[in-house]
Amino acid sequence: MSIRIVRLGTPRTEDEGVRIGTVRRPPRGVPKAQFASGNWYDVWYPNLSPSIENMKLALSTHDEPDAAKATKDWALFTRLFRREMAEPDAARTLDVLAALSHGANFSVGCYCADEARCHRSILRALLVERGADVVS
Repeated sequence: MSIRIVRLGTPRTEDEGVRIGTVRRPPRGVPKAQFASGNWYDVWYPNLSPSIENMKLALSTHDEPDAAKATKDWALFTRLFRREMAEPDAARTLDVLAALSHGANFSVGCYCADEARCHRSILRALLVERGADVVS
């Protein structure tokens, strides 16, 4: 059993299980009835998404022409998002997901094309730090 870290909207794997959308906002222009069938997510769980301010900071690194500034801003985002995930509710959720990963298949995801510049890369690390079984 394990957790997959996925890009929302991509085809599901056969044994992926429930897909949890860890995004601040639902997909634009997609009727709610099509979230699951369109491979977006089965359950929306914005509690594991960055705050609006931090989300804007992370997104700004995607278009930043100055690579050094983008790297610096991403490091800042990482610190701030880890701080958000250390809050009691988020930390308990991560602990629950880590424990469930040993008995069920499920996935967590976001829309970003590049996992390396997406909060899901940090969620992956946080889950592994808690002993979760995460698919590479």
